[in-house]
Amino acid sequence: MDASKNKKLKDVEISFPIVYGTISFWLGKKASEYHSHRWTVYVRSANNEDLSVIVKRVVFQLHPSFQNPTRVVEQPPFELSESGWGEFEIAITLYFHSDVCEKRLDLFHQLKLYPEEEAGPQSTKKPVVVETYDEIVFPEPTEAFFQRVQNHPAANVPRLPPGITLPSSSSMEIVPYEKKRGDTKDHHLSQWFSNFSEADELLKLAAARQQVQAHIAKLRRQLSIMEGMPQQSKVLSGPGQQFGHI
Repeated sequence: MDASKNKKLKDVEISFPIVYGTISFWLGKKASEYHSHRWTVYVRSANNEDLSVIVKRVVFQLHPSFQNPTRVVEQPPFELSESGWGEFEIAITLYFHSDVCEKRLDLFHQLKLYPEEEAGPQSTKKPVVVETYDEIVFPEPTEAFFQRVQNHPAANVPRLPPGITLPSSSSMEIVPYEKKRGDTKDHHLSQWFSNFSEADELLKLAAARQQVQAHIAKLRRQLSIMEGMPQQSKVLSGPGQQFGHI
């Protein structure tokens, strides 16, 4: 890839709303002492679009009582299913493609098998669903990453600040994982997924984030101008008091 494509875009950030959680079904008459529930743990896009555009692999760390408790999933959907009887914390680690981020992201989710009392008795037809919404934010993305995801439905991509232009997209390399269909819109458990994509508070959050980024960029420009000016000592006087500021 052209070295210029690794240039970082200052005062820009890209975010990906995600959801991680578990869905567990009681096995009813098929339940045994050590296998009372069948459950699935997963990471998905909040709007069920393909996350493999940024995620290279996901590692799920199960309770040590499971055979091979460290499970690696290298293609979407990023999930695994198991059966058991106990609740425990699942560690979920996301690894990203090299042009996205070198750091990994560690998440933790508490597997829940049994419904709350107000939800009524266990049922084989109604699962226990626990999901958490979050946003993965990538500050100062490279030009290559920005161009690759700027039209992707799973990404929140802001407008570029004034003065920033990108190279022609025709010169971009096409990576194989962009061609995969990895969304979860037709997932067999999608009827139980919570709908986060249309929540008003999430839309407000995205709008507020863009406003904050624009304000930060403005303050940085003002700061760079002030740093170029000679510093002066200012004294503010009042009745019987004096405050010094450098």
